Amino acid sequence: MRAETPGPGTLRKHRLVYSSLSRDIHSGRWKRGERLPSEAQLVERFHVSRITIGRAVRDLQAAGLVERRAGSGTFVKGAQGAGGCSFGLLIPNREETGIFEPIWEGMMASPRARGHALVWGSAGAQRPKEERAWELCLQYIERGVSGVFFAPLELTPAKDEYNRRIVRALDEARIPVVLLDRPLVAYPEAGRHDLIGIDNRRAGHVITEHLLRLGCRRVLFVGPKDAASTVDEREAGYREALYAAGVPFDRALTHRMDADDIESAKAVMQSGHPEGIACANDRTAGRLMHSLLQLKYRIPDDVRLVGIDDVDYASLLPVPLTTLRQPTREIGDAALAVMLERIARRDMIPRDVRLSCELVVRESCGARPAPGR
Repeated sequence: MRAETPGPGTLRKHRLVYSSLSRDIHSGRWKRGERLPSEAQLVERFHVSRITIGRAVRDLQAAGLVERRAGSGTFVKGAQGAGGCSFGLLIPNREETGIFEPIWEGMMASPRARGHALVWGSAGAQRPKEERAWELCLQYIERGVSGVFFAPLELTPAKDEYNRRIVRALDEARIPVVLLDRPLVAYPEAGRHDLIGIDNRRAGHVITEHLLRLGCRRVLFVGPKDAASTVDEREAGYREALYAAGVPFDRALTHRMDADDIESAKAVMQSGHPEGIACANDRTAGRLMHSLLQLKYRIPDDVRLVGIDDVDYASLLPVPLTTLRQPTREIGDAALAVMLERIARRDMIPRDVRLSCELVVRESCGARPAPGR
């Protein structure tokens, strides 16, 4: 039995429209000087209001991608100027997390992006994500892109094999790679590629410390199966927070599970009797919240819940989620800066850039009263 999972339908509509139209421009579907479909056609395509379409188009204007001509319509200005670079975006798990769209938007909004193109490749939607990722890698090599932003595969047993295969092929093609969010290798092994993300150990520490300060002593750590090494780092931060507070670490309170599986959630709650749950990310927290609510647990009265990321739907969950906000736009800007520096200096020592996060307190942890309480 599985609980309903928060999905892309909960994202802000104008951002979905903006992202789709922007990808169409960067993929070359619409060429420089070509007129975009009319407002009425876009309303019909996306099933949204004219106000939403207007807002998305204004965002495209602000990004320098389109221009409006009085009495004529909206036209593509072009994604790449003369002498500019084209960068491929290789994000196999894009649909399974909400952080990469705003990271990409951060790249687009950066002053450094002017004159350059960000390319979303396309691969068969029905194929396994490992195969799609490999196909996109080959497309970018054939296209001769200037660099690739790669968020390594996770949530699949074959992740390590395909990640190494993809990066090896890009290295052999002499295409610079900047990793987003997660490394190829686990700590403490040093990576050979630039990485832009957050301090994951600190992230796990901060959310656990927050629960401990609220009086929790039995705190679970829950993450997904076959996750990236970032989840291991967040679990390490969880353990460090327990140690700092003088709370004994109990291996039985750490779980890698399908959070939307009702029976798994029931077993974890009955065996661990937690007062608080630190989730490795918002996707896990959202799924676990739905499972717990179906099991009639009250959040935060029976158990407090926190996540990491602050994806778009975090505030829209049945109980608004307390979470650690990733600085996604800043990550995008920093990634683009490092990529341009890497192109200019191929022999530069690999950069490992970790940005700070912000704790966003909502109702799920019990520290912020619900409206009307």
